[in-house]
Amino acid sequence: MNYRHAFHAGNHADVLKHVVLLALCDTLTAKPAPCFALDTHGGRGLYRLDGESAQKTGEAQDGIARLQAETPKDALLQRYLAAVRACRQVHGAHTYPGSPWLLAHALRAQDRIAACELLPEEAAALKANVAGDARVAVHQRDGYAAIKALLPPRQGDTKFARGLVLIDPPYEAQLDEFDTALASLREGLARWPQGMFALWYPIKQGRVLHPFRRAAAKLPAKSALLLELLVRADDSPLRMNGSGMLLLNAPWQFDAAMQPTLDALRRALGESGASARVEWLRQPA
Repeated sequence: MNYRHAFHAGNHADVLKHVVLLALCDTLTAKPAPCFALDTHGGRGLYRLDGESAQKTGEAQDGIARLQAETPKDALLQRYLAAVRACRQVHGAHTYPGSPWLLAHALRAQDRIAACELLPEEAAALKANVAGDARVAVHQRDGYAAIKALLPPRQGDTKFARGLVLIDPPYEAQLDEFDTALASLREGLARWPQGMFALWYPIKQGRVLHPFRRAAAKLPAKSALLLELLVRADDSPLRMNGSGMLLLNAPWQFDAAMQPTLDALRRALGESGASARVEWLRQPA
């Protein structure tokens, strides 16, 4: 199942991913030096929640729509909702921003973004949706291969010491995708050891992810942090019960910043058996 497809736009997994993404961007822009962001699986950048695909499942009703109705007080959730409102002011009331749009929204004039999408139709839509923004380069190519091709990032004589790589694959290969993603993270860290890396992943049954978590803890990063949100008990392998973000080289005290936010998401989006997890697989030295 392709979790990045239009009928999943704005669901609970998108909410978690995009809240974390914006929080990471804010840590990058807190310092004046330019930064670089690579989005390896960018999709089309913008989605219509009133379109046939989104209406078919109505997943956004239990994600972004429910969070908007809750009007949360948490600052990071308010920051995310403000970004969605900004998107809709430009593109229409039923639009939902994908990660390339959010990166462009959150980063600054001096920063640069590379967004990759392999599918020709999606890549063409992405190019159209970010057209006119000279900071964003769209690459119709395999996102994993882009890690090897585009890192370490540079533009002319400029080398970017700081930045972020977001890996958000469709998990069409199910659990086999984790092996591919881990190998790409290892490659990326070898090429850009000071960069932050964020891997999004779906959770059906958490126990089957133990090998992934053990392997992630051994990656050659300075730190490894897990952020996971289950909106219901993970007792069924037939549906996505939650999702997580593996963060390598996470910002200082990012765990403390995210704990209340994940707790607020659990309260806002969760059903019976919901839970939130913030755990260091390897603490920063």
